[in-house]
Amino acid sequence: MLANEIFDRLKTEFGDAILAFDDTQPTDPFIMVQTDKVFDVCYSLRDNDEFQFDYLMCLTGMDLGENVGVVYHLYSMKFKHKVVLKVVAPKADPKVPSVEMLWKTADWHEREAYDLMGVQFEGHRNLIRILCPYDWEGHPLRKDYETPEFYHGMKVSY
Repeated sequence: MLANEIFDRLKTEFGDAILAFDDTQPTDPFIMVQTDKVFDVCYSLRDNDEFQFDYLMCLTGMDLGENVGVVYHLYSMKFKHKVVLKVVAPKADPKVPSVEMLWKTADWHEREAYDLMGVQFEGHRNLIRILCPYDWEGHPLRKDYETPEFYHGMKVSY
């Protein structure tokens, strides 16, 4: 199944929660999803017999200036098709529903996006830092991040 066919089926099922389909970029085509509906859409993509997206290949956070984005790359082992979903949340309060209960691999992916980009994955059962120390301040992959000069009295090398 092609991404535009998946978009059409999702648009029928979820209506206005499916915001757009973009196949004009030099990357994989993607489907924009309303942020608060991403769990429901992912649940359908995983459990619906015509989709069966049983593998979350990657989940990535992005700094989009005033917003942050989350990108989901899904794959169906049975049907050998894939789809990319994107959501956007305001950088000031970036809350996105967690999909960690749907795909266990999302545990580490969401923790990384939380740690480095500051995305709060609501419903995640263990949303703690994964790369930076637990008491680290800020989110190092944000464009406006400023590396501290010292951490616990030690010079931070950069």
